[in-house]
Amino acid sequence: MIELLFFAYRDFVGDPDRILAAYGFGRAHHRVLHFVDRYPGLTIAELLDILRITKQSLNRVLKDLIDQGYVAQRPGVSDRRQRLLTCTASGAALAADLTRVQARRLARALATPSVAGTPKDFLMAMIEPEDRAAVRRLMARRGGGA
Repeated sequence: MIELLFFAYRDFVGDPDRILAAYGFGRAHHRVLHFVDRYPGLTIAELLDILRITKQSLNRVLKDLIDQGYVAQRPGVSDRRQRLLTCTASGAALAADLTRVQARRLARALATPSVAGTPKDFLMAMIEPEDRAAVRRLMARRGGGA
């Protein structure tokens, strides 16, 4: 199961990785964009709690997204020290593109007839079709064939 989860995750995040590379962004940018887009007005503290990263790591990524016009921040209403985060129109469009490719992969995996079987079937369906045979061969070497 762990190997399948690894390969399914690799391909699940690989789709957005290719899009993000064109912007000079990485997975940390994706995670920030995702949650800021889903929860407009999210505070820095809430985002740190969700992502479980250091403030220093978040600041670097957030600076990129703000400087390039994908995320905006404004002071809190009751506490002006708070910074409330929202996606700009271009940030929301990029977040939608990233979500779209991941939702497409999930939909394809869930539409696979064998997925009704087990979690292993679902994870295998999340892996790129052309990579599945190699994953099966690798897992068979340990006696955990999928």
